[in-house]
Amino acid sequence: LQSNGCCIGVGFAEENREPEETMIKIAGNNYPVFPNLPDFHGCSPGWSSAFYGAECFDSEVHSYMKNLGKQKSSESQNIDAKKVELEQLLMMETKNYRKTIKFYQKLLQKEKRTKGPETKSMLPKLRGQLQEMKSKVQFLELVKKYMQASQTILLQIMYAEQWGVESCMLPTVIHNGRTDTMDVAPTDESSLLLYYNTEKHQCNNQNGIRVLQAGTPLGLMAYLYSRNAFLEGYVQQFLYTFRYFCTQEEFLQFLLDRISSTLSSASLDPSTSLTKICNRSFYILQAWIEDCYSVDFATNADLLCTLKEFISSKVAQLNGYGEHLLSLLEDASARKNGSAHQCSSMDKCEEEGEEDRKMLHSLCKQLSEDVSRKNFNWKLSKGMGPVAQCQREQLYTSSSVLPKPCYNSFTEEFPVSFAKADEVGPYLLIEYSVQQLCCQLTLLQQEVFHKCHPVHFLNSRALGVKDKCVAVQKAVSTETVSFNVCNLFLSKCIQDQYLLQLLRNADSISTWVAAEIVTCHTSKLQVSLLSKFLLIAKCCYEQRNFATAMQILAGLENLIVRQLPAWKILPAKVAEIMEELKAVEVFLKSDSLCLMEGERFKTLPTIPSAHVLAMHVQQLETGGFTMTNGAHKWTKLRNIAKVVSQVHAFQENPYAYTPDFKLQSYLRQRITHFKDADISALAADNCANFHQIPAEKHSRKIQDTLRRMKATFQ
Repeated sequence: LQSNGCCIGVGFAEENREPEETMIKIAGNNYPVFPNLPDFHGCSPGWSSAFYGAECFDSEVHSYMKNLGKQKSSESQNIDAKKVELEQLLMMETKNYRKTIKFYQKLLQKEKRTKGPETKSMLPKLRGQLQEMKSKVQFLELVKKYMQASQTILLQIMYAEQWGVESCMLPTVIHNGRTDTMDVAPTDESSLLLYYNTEKHQCNNQNGIRVLQAGTPLGLMAYLYSRNAFLEGYVQQFLYTFRYFCTQEEFLQFLLDRISSTLSSASLDPSTSLTKICNRSFYILQAWIEDCYSVDFATNADLLCTLKEFISSKVAQLNGYGEHLLSLLEDASARKNGSAHQCSSMDKCEEEGEEDRKMLHSLCKQLSEDVSRKNFNWKLSKGMGPVAQCQREQLYTSSSVLPKPCYNSFTEEFPVSFAKADEVGPYLLIEYSVQQLCCQLTLLQQEVFHKCHPVHFLNSRALGVKDKCVAVQKAVSTETVSFNVCNLFLSKCIQDQYLLQLLRNADSISTWVAAEIVTCHTSKLQVSLLSKFLLIAKCCYEQRNFATAMQILAGLENLIVRQLPAWKILPAKVAEIMEELKAVEVFLKSDSLCLMEGERFKTLPTIPSAHVLAMHVQQLETGGFTMTNGAHKWTKLRNIAKVVSQVHAFQENPYAYTPDFKLQSYLRQRITHFKDADISALAADNCANFHQIPAEKHSRKIQDTLRRMKATFQ
């Protein structure tokens, strides 16, 4: 699990719930504030909270963590004692594992030289011991990751959870907002929320067996204040999906009303409901800003202005948390505008622990191959080796991989061949290797993908996205999209339309692939380009860049391209790649979470196909969102949140290829040059696109015809 998106089990959190509270006195009044406020870099539970819910870690890890640091059964757990004991165990097991591997390698060399029976009998036993030691080291590494996440995220979630209220107190949460603009609040919980019974979670000691099934908009917002809402993943799932039943303005007003009605009345006693409601409101607001600023606040100036004005006038002067929220808004705005790049404390912790994890992984890989490749039945081709080697040599850090801005003037920085890509034509594609083109196309795709948000994939029918190869028509502009048809969001809810840009980019690459092929003036060059694009697509999907692979497949499946005579003279092994690509497409469409299976997505970079993901979300959106009593189906919304959460999961592992800005410039120019091209018109101007009749055969037919005509007149 990734460091900035980790959900800690309920049982572990409850046993360590000993928060120290700090109080300050301002203007004659006492207000509760959060300890070490500047050190809190994040409140958002992250994608794993929405995806896994309360089951981020399995029961075995939870059980092991409970026992760590316990000297006696009566003693309480201590996170520092756990950390010391875990590091000692991990160091010892790693040291023993390293020694055993060296001994195993010596036995192998001895067996090759002497081939004695004693050595042969000892090797299988030693191999079994190595497997056990490997499993133990990997397990301790997982627990260590749990501990690292616990030290930062657990504190954040723990402080958020201490302000949660019991479900029976949720009507009180609603009644504390006197200026609520929504409907009159019900008086009991049963009219707000519906539950169903299920078995208790395996990875925690939660006694309750009720699971939220549905609720009114007011009830679902009130449930954010319930105990364990952060731990169960509800908060993150709500932030992804609340636009189906309330607008951003309504949600913000709900939070601000609770803060207004409780801020001045919050007492020194942290157990009072007013103090809990006030502080939980701040945590929810911070999580919303951290996770959804780009899709809610950056696109809605009025919403942002309302929040800033409220904080400045009513919060900043009374509570130190107001200044923290204003600073958070400024940082989020700077990141959105690309003028600042900051690393969180969790990122720094990950960098510090990178060497230890690399050492452990290298030890484990000395004994066995990567069995995680079982998710795919397609093997790497021999030509893909340099790509894998390049991937292993680089560290997965954002700063080293994200493409830099293009040069202002290509003619000043690049050779003439790159500055005039339209004159060079497709010949540079032939000169570059498959690996080079795959890497740079992947970086270009990553640059676009990393700007999207899980919310962008919701309500795509209202944007005109349909289940066909060309998802968005070129003639349709962002401003002309009608939201009156198939709009699942509330009418006043502002929706960011970045998905259209993402799909148009995919359509441009598909058109570019088709255009490059049909503009080749010789059949030989067409065969070379067809082979090149097929190999690039194969390399992309094997490196888990499914977006570019499917874009190339769409270009190759263009009706004009499929009728080219060059396909008949294509080498058989290369032509088989086309069937592989179709099989990958079927695999991607088979299950909305197919790319989240196994462990590969946690360690290897992945770029999904935007159109396929949008279709999966549309499938989940099919059917009603409300029950007969008007309550919104939370089980349906939770499933949608789980599917779109994989966007943030994939964005956490960027590709570490070295950018080639010259080649990227050439590719950008070629893609832009052909993005609006008419493939049929381009193909009509090229004789290589038509089946040619040999000249001798053609002249023989004419002679035979003339001979038959002459015979009829005689």
